[in-house]
Amino acid sequence: MKNITFTLLTFFAVSLFAQQGFEYRGVDVKVTRDGKTVHYLVKRERDPVCRKLRQSNEILWGGNYAAEKVPDACKSVFLKTAGKLSPIKLDDEIETYGELEVLAFLKEMQTDKNKVLIDARKEPWFAYRTIPGAVNMPFYYFRDREHYPDEFAYALKYLGGKLEKDGTFSFEHPKTIVVFCNGPWCSLSRQFIDAITDAGFPHEHIKWYRDGMQGWLLANFTSTRPVSAKPKRK
Repeated sequence: MKNITFTLLTFFAVSLFAQQGFEYRGVDVKVTRDGKTVHYLVKRERDPVCRKLRQSNEILWGGNYAAEKVPDACKSVFLKTAGKLSPIKLDDEIETYGELEVLAFLKEMQTDKNKVLIDARKEPWFAYRTIPGAVNMPFYYFRDREHYPDEFAYALKYLGGKLEKDGTFSFEHPKTIVVFCNGPWCSLSRQFIDAITDAGFPHEHIKWYRDGMQGWLLANFTSTRPVSAKPKRK
């Protein structure tokens, strides 16, 4: 079984790699919220001026990892000292996803309601910016489920769980989920995964997007908030 799984995963990775330009063509993602439907073309965005840059050590790694002469449209500034880094693998049965796997998952989600992309951060973070198509299931609904019994039960039922007479949940037909938070240094997705597996959700139906929002924005993929958007003044 492990050999078959390895072969299938390898084929999936090679297949994605072979789709040159997949991240630039993008995926049409439909998001319905508060009765309104919005379409996002989720893709890796690239300003025309960036295509003309010739890659070199000076251009890529000069100065603060991007030379001053690199146009602002081609570089970003990120906080690099937050949190504690996570390992690349959480569990033997939980696959770690990168950006292309998440994009392919988003495409599959458009026709498969048994696939769910989960933003495990708190509500204000989700409202500020997330990956189009993600649903917000804050980690603490699961970690502190004794304080959020209704939210916890609703979320597990949404993910295919069935409440049994003894108060536990069974998962005969679980959905497949991809979970993320702020970045490889963010522990919220790990806490979510620890809590939901403790509740009985099967490991093999969980995918972990380790790099989260930081990795998504670093690769310049579409989010629900334009990168150029500035915080509102109070």
